[in-house]
Amino acid sequence: MIDPILKNWQKKSGDRIKLYKQFLHRADKNKVLKELPDLHEAAFSNINCLECAACCKNYSPRFKTPDVKRIAKHLKMKDGEFIEKYLQVDKDGDYVVRSKPCAFLGEDNFCSIYDVRPSDCSRFPYTDEDVFLKRPVITLKNATFCPAVYFVLEKFIEKK
Repeated sequence: MIDPILKNWQKKSGDRIKLYKQFLHRADKNKVLKELPDLHEAAFSNINCLECAACCKNYSPRFKTPDVKRIAKHLKMKDGEFIEKYLQVDKDGDYVVRSKPCAFLGEDNFCSIYDVRPSDCSRFPYTDEDVFLKRPVITLKNATFCPAVYFVLEKFIEKK
């Protein structure tokens, strides 16, 4: 059974961003980091990314040099060809996907390069690592479109 906390999560997350911001600012970092792995597991026992894929539909990971090399090799392309066909440079100087949704996302929400996907994709939504606390701006943004981030934040707020 899906946790009732997820009912209408998108509307609720928007209403609670200020509360999340306060939590992330005031959180006992060691305590939160200790609890993250279990909350991450709980989130993903309730959430199937293939039903959502909002991250792949609306945002882009950074494609770092090792990602570009690995994916280009997998696609049997030269690095430059891969970059030219699929990527562009964003305002921060990072390579990101040229179009949305991601060109590698299938209609079934499966990733055609899943086994070699960018490290940002494999780590997303950072609910089991220190990025969750160290980069609160990213965590807050992710809470607005990722039910797993919303779930983890709500579980922390619930414990207060």
